[in-house]
Amino acid sequence: MSETVAAQALTPRSRVLQTADDAIHGDRNTHYGTPTENFERISKLWSVYLGRNVSPRDVAMLMILLKVARGMNLLTEDTMVDIAGYAACGWECETQVVA
Repeated sequence: MSETVAAQALTPRSRVLQTADDAIHGDRNTHYGTPTENFERISKLWSVYLGRNVSPRDVAMLMILLKVARGMNLLTEDTMVDIAGYAACGWECETQVVA
């Protein structure tokens, strides 16, 4: 079965989750580092900028809220894919032990 036919056979919720899964396991790790590394880097920059501690958990939640705000204007499948991806990456950061 071709990828297009297989994607069309998915329910909308499965398509969103599959697309998010493909995105978070694709080239992003090579380009930006693992979610834990990237969210840690972002949290340090935001902490300096804001003058308060921002955790990798905060980064995930704030990125989700950014997508929610955009979705309040125009909700798209891409917005929902991004929310699912940030949720998955945030949970990975939360549960991964950093050495």
